[in-house]
Amino acid sequence: MIVGSLAAGYHLLGDGKEAQVQTKDIDCLLLPRVEAVRAGGQVAGDLLAARWRPRNEGEHARPGDENTPDRALPAVRLWPPDSKEWFIELLAAHDPADSADTRWLRLPLPGGHFGLPSYRYLDVATHGAPMTEFGLRCARPSLLALSNLLRNPEIRPETMDALVEGRRIRRSNKDLGRVVAIARLSGADGAREWPGVWVDALRACHGDVWRPLAGRTGNGLRALLASGSDLEEARVTCNAGLLARGPVTLEQYRREAERVLVDAIEPIEELAQGGGD
Repeated sequence: MIVGSLAAGYHLLGDGKEAQVQTKDIDCLLLPRVEAVRAGGQVAGDLLAARWRPRNEGEHARPGDENTPDRALPAVRLWPPDSKEWFIELLAAHDPADSADTRWLRLPLPGGHFGLPSYRYLDVATHGAPMTEFGLRCARPSLLALSNLLRNPEIRPETMDALVEGRRIRRSNKDLGRVVAIARLSGADGAREWPGVWVDALRACHGDVWRPLAGRTGNGLRALLASGSDLEEARVTCNAGLLARGPVTLEQYRREAERVLVDAIEPIEELAQGGGD
């Protein structure tokens, strides 16, 4: 299943010649979790046999072995046969009951040991994901937005590996920034439809605790709006990614973020405070 920027772009940008998503990595989520190691081995093996190549760059680039700690294993990142412009990365589904932000599954391959990372709250992005004409499910933009909001209730210090316009961007700013970009690409009224979709996904994936989760959905975005430097980082990543064909100014970006608060976050907070199931 495709998640991340490519999934959002698939649904929101259409198939016109001007449509584009500036992204290097194609995030491929293996479902269900109990099948991730078997499926990951099969997918990686098939692609390597078709002349895809490991992306041996950055930290933890070399394959590990049986003595390598899980968190020190390299992710499965593969370039297509004739390009280094983009690569796919294999992810595992996260156990909804697991409170860890990130968990790694060991994946032994003929060339060494690799890891399949899983990320908390990415499970909500899988809810109701439609099948595409390519035989792959593709996460809905509204639920990608919810996943990013839940995983980033604050601005965390970790930064991205790659520079964006010469800057070392915080991962939280990239994730929260994507929420704003998705809202802008969804149209003037698009975010108003999110609260109902969000509640359905939260009930399905986190039934017993959906209210407290819904109640803190806006924490990260409010933190972003409260910091001019973080908001600018988020804008820069969006202009280099989902908003590449229609970049925005900082003031336009701020207004879009404030609209998400009014149209989507405040309504779901009200639903979380209501009675019943």
